[in-house]
Amino acid sequence: MAQMEVIPGRPDLNYRKMMDMMDQARAKGARLVIFPALSIPGYLLGDIWEQQAFLRDCEHFGRQIVAASQGIGVIFGNVGVDWDQTGYDGRVRRYNAIFIAQNGSLCRGDNSSYPFQILEWSPPYVPPNLTHYFYSSRNIDPGMGIACDAWAGRVDIEIDGDKLRLACILSTAGWDGELTPVLTSLSSRGDSVDLLVNIAASPYTRGENNQRLGFFSRLVAATGVPLAFVNNVGIQNSGKTVYTFDGCSALYNKSGAVVGRCSPFSEELKTVTMAPGGDLPGKPLAHRDDSGIDSTYSSLHYGIRKFLSAIGIERVVIGLSGGIDSAISACLYNQVLDPQQLLLVNMPSVYSSQTTRDLSARLAQNLGCLYTIMPIQKVFTDTVGQIGETPVRNLKDGSRFNLKVSSFVQESIQARDRSARILAGVAAAFRGGFTCNTNKSELTVGYGTLYGDLAGFLAALADLWKHQIYQLAWYLNENVYCREMIPPEIITLVPSAELSPGQDVEQGKGDPLVYPYHDYLFSAFVEQGDRTTPEEILTWYLADCLEEKIGCREGLVRELFPGPREFIADLERWWRLYRGMGVAKRIQAPPVLAVSKRAYGLALGEVQNPVHFTAGYRLLKEKTIHHS
Repeated sequence: MAQMEVIPGRPDLNYRKMMDMMDQARAKGARLVIFPALSIPGYLLGDIWEQQAFLRDCEHFGRQIVAASQGIGVIFGNVGVDWDQTGYDGRVRRYNAIFIAQNGSLCRGDNSSYPFQILEWSPPYVPPNLTHYFYSSRNIDPGMGIACDAWAGRVDIEIDGDKLRLACILSTAGWDGELTPVLTSLSSRGDSVDLLVNIAASPYTRGENNQRLGFFSRLVAATGVPLAFVNNVGIQNSGKTVYTFDGCSALYNKSGAVVGRCSPFSEELKTVTMAPGGDLPGKPLAHRDDSGIDSTYSSLHYGIRKFLSAIGIERVVIGLSGGIDSAISACLYNQVLDPQQLLLVNMPSVYSSQTTRDLSARLAQNLGCLYTIMPIQKVFTDTVGQIGETPVRNLKDGSRFNLKVSSFVQESIQARDRSARILAGVAAAFRGGFTCNTNKSELTVGYGTLYGDLAGFLAALADLWKHQIYQLAWYLNENVYCREMIPPEIITLVPSAELSPGQDVEQGKGDPLVYPYHDYLFSAFVEQGDRTTPEEILTWYLADCLEEKIGCREGLVRELFPGPREFIADLERWWRLYRGMGVAKRIQAPPVLAVSKRAYGLALGEVQNPVHFTAGYRLLKEKTIHHS
């Protein structure tokens, strides 16, 4: 199993890596080496898929791999091109394909006229337009002589005089729960198979490996055929969303137990000895749970490191406020960079408490990196004065008036002054980039200033709800640094932007979000399979099952809202922001580092439309308000 790092859009580099791993496999005495899906082109390539020269390049390097298969079997993923047919987009037809080569030639499947097997479906959590690039085998014209289940056909190769019968199954059916098509395809033709092979290009998302394990265990137990699952590592992006690929390649014996696996987020070449018709050897391994905050941390650490390398940023500037989000960012980047390459900047105003100033300094001292304090009050005061005191002329009638700088406008001026002026300028002088420290709760409803705290080169925390931010803080202290790197007071401090007297943390004043409730409300909007709207939320509220449905603490809703009117006002406030200004801000926000299936970016396919409340919701609301 060749768990390799795939570099998207660089078939030349991937080819070299594959050749090197093939040499290593030969040196270990291997007779068969299995690479991930799309190991030559990469997966998330956007409009590069529309370049015919690139497709020819992928074919070229694919032929080179086939030619190099002397004395060894090679299974690898590449784009399969049918130059005589068109795809959904009217361009040349492309398939997500699996190629099997041995002794310099391709091995053709038993039910396909193509020299490759067609992999079916794309993961539901990557940009939906990915299926636009690859043609589905289910839509192939029967007159072409290609079975619609070509993705599950049998291919035979010979190893030391023995026939090894392989069934190559699709890369993503497993965690979509599509068990039946695989079993039906294999059993309908009476195939006798020695080994199931699943090659994938599957990004990391929380709990994904758990779901995959369950499916493959059931599949293997149902067929009695061992399975090799091979995935890639590295990072790839859809423009607005950065995905990490964790690998987690694994071997399943005939009983469905994992008997071998590769480490997550690490290139690895793992060998195992298996006789044709036999089972995969080894003792069953303990289950590796990937739903906890530890796996989330691993993905964030890996993603930040790889993204910095990919875009060529070697130095990073972080605005350190004394709050939890910027503290987490500082600790994460501190794990990736040398302390002399990390510059933390505290930017106090008159609204910044002594508490947060002191906490910023303590955290910076603990981390041992570069630190500076750059107050914004003077420039902020000058800006407010300039806007409020400079007359605006009406050129039609010659009248003049002055703009009123409200307290809300003053808050946004401060936020932009910190990011667009100080952090951007400091990053340029430091020859680096500056981070966006927003979390998913804030990003969902646009609780952040456009061109202010929503600016930066990467939003590494923007797929974490606020309660997960706190989990990560404790994990960093207890398991990564093994000491109180983040002062406990930062973790217990009320979250606050500190942009006005109404956000004075020393008086217990902070954000308008009640995170123990709103985290779960917003998650219902974003992450449930059938997207939840206010209609479902109000229905559950009236049925007294809302807390159970969204997962927040029992009794919390009644504590927060005296009655239906208050509940409805809160619900509508945040829905309007989520579907209104929040969308506009997310579109212009930095790329998000994904750790869930519903990370913001192209994967969600958001558009800027007027905010809508369904007729069903309006009827429920009218009845509720009337009876209350």
